[in-house]
Amino acid sequence: MSDNVARRGFLIGGLGGAALLAAGCTSNEPVASGPTSAAPAPAQASGGNDQPGTKVTIGFSAPAADHGWIAAIAKNAEATAKQYTDIDFKPVEPTNDINQQISAVETLIQAKVNALVILPNDGQQLNQVALQATEAGIPVINLDRIFPDKLAYRTWVGGDNYGMGVAAGHYIGKQLKDKGVSNPVIVEIQGIATLPLTQDRSKGFADALKTYGFSVTAKQDAQFTVETGNEVATSLLQAHKKIDAMWNHDDDQGVGVLAAIKEAGRNEFVMVGGAGSLNAMREIQSGNSVLKATVTYSPTMASSAIKLARLIAQGKGMSDLVENTVPQSITLASETITKENVEKYLALGFES
Repeated sequence: MSDNVARRGFLIGGLGGAALLAAGCTSNEPVASGPTSAAPAPAQASGGNDQPGTKVTIGFSAPAADHGWIAAIAKNAEATAKQYTDIDFKPVEPTNDINQQISAVETLIQAKVNALVILPNDGQQLNQVALQATEAGIPVINLDRIFPDKLAYRTWVGGDNYGMGVAAGHYIGKQLKDKGVSNPVIVEIQGIATLPLTQDRSKGFADALKTYGFSVTAKQDAQFTVETGNEVATSLLQAHKKIDAMWNHDDDQGVGVLAAIKEAGRNEFVMVGGAGSLNAMREIQSGNSVLKATVTYSPTMASSAIKLARLIAQGKGMSDLVENTVPQSITLASETITKENVEKYLALGFES
């Protein structure tokens, strides 16, 4: 979940950019025969919701695919739309420019699409254009970064940022308790500190650690970029000659974080990542890295958003629920991926 970053081909100290939460001997190039982040085929709903219905046009707008997680968001949205013959999918040019995204969404409103799926660069700054869509009678499915005004969207679907922090905190807390560590040095590498999602992640992490009697020693934000991830990790490693645990919020920026760790030759601590990239999963599988787990924030949420947009535009509810309409809010759980369970998550991973 990051902004304005070119991550591929990042080289540090002779090491290739490794992977979302992963590095080491891992290549940053996609595995030819491995799983991809393409959306899985839709399971047949018991109420027949996947059967062709009224033709609907779904507009889609998201930031530029400048790193793995966002790239997977766009790929999943398009792949899912293609699975339905009754969806006319209209994506607009992805951009990290706020004004350009507003303008692009306005073109979709003028085109009178039946539903809009929007992952805003900034929910606050795109709130007004989402309100315009709603006032024009177009239901907005708000993906991930939330609009502050609930009148601006029909349904929100996204990950559990607070839950990510809680999952990371419990994994680290238990590891340290089991090792009998007291007064541990715990460092936290955030994404963009000013974003509400980052603040939620940090709060969840702090709250979970508190239940073990632990707290964060130092934290710094890395802007969701490989380069800054490397710089921040280098700084933290220099400032703390011994670290017991590290949580890095974002697997994409984790490419730089892991490169810094390898460059420094440090391996005395346990590291947890965030998002669930294939690169991170491969690193965890290797068993040779400080990276022992990653907590999910899956871009499969884009697939779910398209499915929900289709149901809402067709006036349908979710077939496994009693209610006649789609819920107003859907939060995906954050799960902890470790060496013990990584196999079952590979199909949902994405390349960094």
